[in-house]
Amino acid sequence: MPEHVPVLLEETVSLLLPAPGTGGTFVDATVGAGGHAHALLSAAGPSARLLALDKDPDALDLARERLAPFAPRVVFARSDFSALGDVAARHGFSGANGILLDLGVSSMQLDRPARGFSFLRDGPLDMRMDPAAPRRALDLLRTESAESLARILRDWGEERDALRIARAVKDALAAGRLPDSTAALADLVSSVKGGRHGHAHPATKTFQALRIAVNGELDSLAAALPAALGLLAPRGRLAVISFHSLEDRAVKRFMAAHEGRMESLPAGGARWTGELPRARRLVRHPLVASLAEAAANPRARSAKLRAIEKEPAP
Repeated sequence: MPEHVPVLLEETVSLLLPAPGTGGTFVDATVGAGGHAHALLSAAGPSARLLALDKDPDALDLARERLAPFAPRVVFARSDFSALGDVAARHGFSGANGILLDLGVSSMQLDRPARGFSFLRDGPLDMRMDPAAPRRALDLLRTESAESLARILRDWGEERDALRIARAVKDALAAGRLPDSTAALADLVSSVKGGRHGHAHPATKTFQALRIAVNGELDSLAAALPAALGLLAPRGRLAVISFHSLEDRAVKRFMAAHEGRMESLPAGGARWTGELPRARRLVRHPLVASLAEAAANPRARSAKLRAIEKEPAP
């Protein structure tokens, strides 16, 4: 399996740790193989502590190995990041100086056919980030109606041919022509869409939508963002790396809402309006990979990094 390469590594560490060597308390809520966490702890200095979360036990095993040099200062927890607040409280982490959310599927998961995430490597229609989760992608395809499946593909994959694909999937299942195979599903979607258009595989949006649905990714993100902001100390920073427009749009709206704006009053003057706690956006537009990074690591091409800093309470 190719080595997992963290995206936007230098940019992420710089945003989360504006003054290297100062220590602090950090949370990597999607630790994966530990690449970002390793760089962050290395830069923060010997007094830094880290809470590392991931719901994928394979990822946690890799992170423990990668972060072994920092073992006394790292706490690992198998959990979805939607439970960030409860996990942090249980392990005595509060007032974090920096929190990272690296969203979406990892290279490790894509590169293991048995996990069923990739249409480029044949495997079972699984797609669970947590192998203990009850519903696989195949279960979803079997139990959802054509209309419900089309809604999933349209809303979470932004797939224009959602209803045609959904009906073809349900017809193939009813006729016994769709085995438990990512390649078979990819071929079926390709046949509906008439082959490749542009650079992306025809099944890209379908696989994205199914993965989001199986793992409840957008619901988890909606819970994790306020939990992370609440866990930060004043002047603490939250960085989020997203890989598709649905995630990035949710992150952008959340950060803009907490940055708020000044609103003119009818009688004169102005007042701030927005969500609490207040925050300051550290980048007005998302940071993206350089041409060199995108060429070296194709996963980085779609990555967008946004970050905010929590304001002290008035």
